[in-house]
Amino acid sequence: MQYTPQDLQQVMSSGLLSFPVTDFHANGDFNAQGYAARLEWLAPYGATALFAAGGTGEYFSLYGDEYGQIIKTAVDTCRGKVPIIAGAGGPTRTAIAHAQEAERLGAHGILLLPHYLTEAGQEGLIAHVEQVCKSVKFGVIVYNRDRTRFTPESLAILAERCPNLIGFKDGMGNIELMSSIYMKMGDRFAYLGGLPTAEVYAAAYKALGTPVYSSAVFNFIPRTAMAFYEAVRTDDMATQHKLLRQFFMPYLKIRNRVEGYGVSIIKAGARLVGHDAGPVRAPLSDLKPGEMDELKALIDQLGPQ
Repeated sequence: MQYTPQDLQQVMSSGLLSFPVTDFHANGDFNAQGYAARLEWLAPYGATALFAAGGTGEYFSLYGDEYGQIIKTAVDTCRGKVPIIAGAGGPTRTAIAHAQEAERLGAHGILLLPHYLTEAGQEGLIAHVEQVCKSVKFGVIVYNRDRTRFTPESLAILAERCPNLIGFKDGMGNIELMSSIYMKMGDRFAYLGGLPTAEVYAAAYKALGTPVYSSAVFNFIPRTAMAFYEAVRTDDMATQHKLLRQFFMPYLKIRNRVEGYGVSIIKAGARLVGHDAGPVRAPLSDLKPGEMDELKALIDQLGPQ
């Protein structure tokens, strides 16, 4: 089923979204069979959409034909089950090439990841996003993170120029900026909370008017991730606080020990629950044995997933 940009915006307007990790063999090569099995395992848990080759999927480490292989595997595996939104980013021409490849392979839209490394002014960022949006017909979600930081005024310009720009993902956690963007843009965009462990910020973002977020821990504790989302949706603060104290706060202590552990700890969790995705690629590094033990203890107390 092909999604119009408006269809994708509707998908993003409710429910829990997630970013599956990308499976690699021990030698670091893409493991298509393992990746397909992972998506088949996660799809029935109820995520509204899955992001293939996103940040948690190590988009920044992919090379050559791997991108197309990953997107094709995701689209083929999840066809008729759950929409696939592809990551695309880096330099403008790379982002365009990947966006067009994702569209050709049947993805339902893209998350436009940061351009990386160099700073850029608003005029340049607007040109970058506009060129990517105009290179495809399907929906585009822009990611506010790191070097790619948009003002409300820039987003208003892009919204006017690019009808298929339908979503805004926040990876900064600047409540003042997020509030300014939401007040200016209203329902022109679908909004997605996208900080590294979004559950910690979910209640605050819902109060702001943007209740949808993406869960990385869905990769290894999908039942708990869905239970937390349901608690946010129904304003069940008791359940939210219980899970924050029991799991998420001690989990953050592990995650914050090393730069890049935001991805590594997700692959570690997947390994511990019997869905090993292989190692992370350099320059990321895997968790150490003692940290794996700490994470296992946190997972075990949550019960079966």
